[in-house]
Amino acid sequence: MVCEQDEATPGQLRALNVGLVSASLSSVGTLLVVTDSENWWQGLLLAAGLVAALFTVNRSTDRSGLGVLLPGLAVTAVVWLLGVLVAGSSTASFGLAVVGTLVVQRLPRRRRAATLALVAFGAAVIAARALSRDLSLTDVLLNHVLASAVVAVTGIVLVSLVRVVADLVTELERARRREAELAVARERVRFASDLHDIQGHTLHVVKLKVALVRKLLRADPDRVERELDEVYDLVGDTIGRTRELAHAQRRLNLSAELENARNLFEAAGIRVAVDRRGEVDPRVGELLGQVLRETTTNILRHAQAEQVRVTLSERGVTITNDGAGREPLAELRGLSVLRERVGDRGGELTAERAQGWFLTSAEFPAPGTAP
Repeated sequence: MVCEQDEATPGQLRALNVGLVSASLSSVGTLLVVTDSENWWQGLLLAAGLVAALFTVNRSTDRSGLGVLLPGLAVTAVVWLLGVLVAGSSTASFGLAVVGTLVVQRLPRRRRAATLALVAFGAAVIAARALSRDLSLTDVLLNHVLASAVVAVTGIVLVSLVRVVADLVTELERARRREAELAVARERVRFASDLHDIQGHTLHVVKLKVALVRKLLRADPDRVERELDEVYDLVGDTIGRTRELAHAQRRLNLSAELENARNLFEAAGIRVAVDRRGEVDPRVGELLGQVLRETTTNILRHAQAEQVRVTLSERGVTITNDGAGREPLAELRGLSVLRERVGDRGGELTAERAQGWFLTSAEFPAPGTAP
């Protein structure tokens, strides 16, 4: 339903635009017909030009060709010709200006030529009127050229509003499509990051356990069997979580991640201490679990740690480890992605090194508190 509404909105805006411009053209055109008609046939002639212009405006769309415009142009040109030569009307240019503007807009590569042709046609008609009635130059300039130009400019301005608003609607559609494409791209990046979190973490653990199995292969066969069972279970769990991720059903358990981190650190010979200072808010627990998982992976890969401390509060987690060293830090892309996610939820993720220790902290504000 949302998609249908989004698709209908630009069409509704265009229809409203044409309707408002048509109403304005009708009002101005009717006023010109009433004020400039001296008898019934003059009124009928000017009304015919107005009707032709309104019909063309309402039938013309961005996708319609000149086949819709040319009949209207022909009718309004005849009205202009008869209105000047026979009726002596200075307002008969209104319909021709309206339709002529549409024709010029539809010919971007020949716009100048089309404009010059319309101006030349109008000038030729006025010149024919002046020569046939032997009018003075002042009369021609004031009663025909100036009056016709003012009426024509009025029609041009009104019908140009259709193009202006249509361009705005088109730009709105483009912006909406770009926003949709960006949303898809963001979701793909998020999916790729989650997939990396799941499988990258598992592969690293498998690598550690395989290395341990190689050392214990002959010395402790029972331990080897237990380690291989854990690897088997871990791979099976990863397959299941990957399937859940593909179906947008994955939910990360912070307590499970904490226990998993403790086991991994102990297996790697790293002392770990956990300090719980409150029950974690379920609304941020999953994201805090992702921070804990990514930090655990980074410590195992990049640090020469001997001890790790994990501190959990109601709306935050802090992980510190020694063995950070003084060499340049490796690029931690996973934390960079998580920093954006935490920021999107109003929180803050900090990663810094000081005096041989590395600290990673994610903290969210309490509900109702401005970030």
